[in-house]
Amino acid sequence: MIQLTTSQFMLVYNVLSFTIAAMFAAFIFFTGARTQVGEKYRPALLISSVVVAIAGYHYFRIFNSWEEAFTLNNGMYMASGKPFNDAYRYVDWLLTVPLLLIELVAVLNLAKSEREGLFGKLAIAAFLMIILGYPGEISSDMTTRAVWGTLSTLPFIYILSVLWGKLGATIPNQPPYVQVLMKNIRLLLLATWGFYPITYMFPMMGISHEASLVGVQVGYAVADVLAKAFYGVMIYWIAYAKSEADGTLPKGAH
Repeated sequence: MIQLTTSQFMLVYNVLSFTIAAMFAAFIFFTGARTQVGEKYRPALLISSVVVAIAGYHYFRIFNSWEEAFTLNNGMYMASGKPFNDAYRYVDWLLTVPLLLIELVAVLNLAKSEREGLFGKLAIAAFLMIILGYPGEISSDMTTRAVWGTLSTLPFIYILSVLWGKLGATIPNQPPYVQVLMKNIRLLLLATWGFYPITYMFPMMGISHEASLVGVQVGYAVADVLAKAFYGVMIYWIAYAKSEADGTLPKGAH
């Protein structure tokens, strides 16, 4: 039976609460910021708003499930008998990960010939990455987790390689300041997306079940804040800088 210390339970509780606040604060910011960039970049910020709204809702459900899954007994948080539903996270990813990819392609404003087929390939790869990872996530057998995690890594590597290549190819064609932002968002993609498989492997590192449970919840939440809310802020700065460079910045947005 799972027994969490007060510190372990409250760490996850507070991180989930922070994540909800971060997602909804980002939603308000992205909604208001759309009018501060050129029209052709506004779809990217609209997608940013949708992504953090979806994530905020699912984190609210995860937060409630976490509360219901444990009850305080003699100074320890014991399993209440109600299962903790971590499937909310995977449902969230099924919806938001393809949108995150579309968001980046949208702000790049690629030529039609470069966009053709790109959305579909990335969306399919994202779907496979998430679906293949879920059986391992819910399995208590480490071999099963390793097999499904490896399968999930294949489309994950494909997505990163495509985005890295596309971003790299567009950098020389951008204004100097935008080039800096593009290089930074490439590093952000690598760092945040790379954190997910590391978190996925926590239960395979020989630590206790309780510690791995806490580590997974905290790790995924931190990665989601960076990969959705902070990533969206980077998208906004790229959209703003590109609008300023091509003269489409709305009056009063300077």
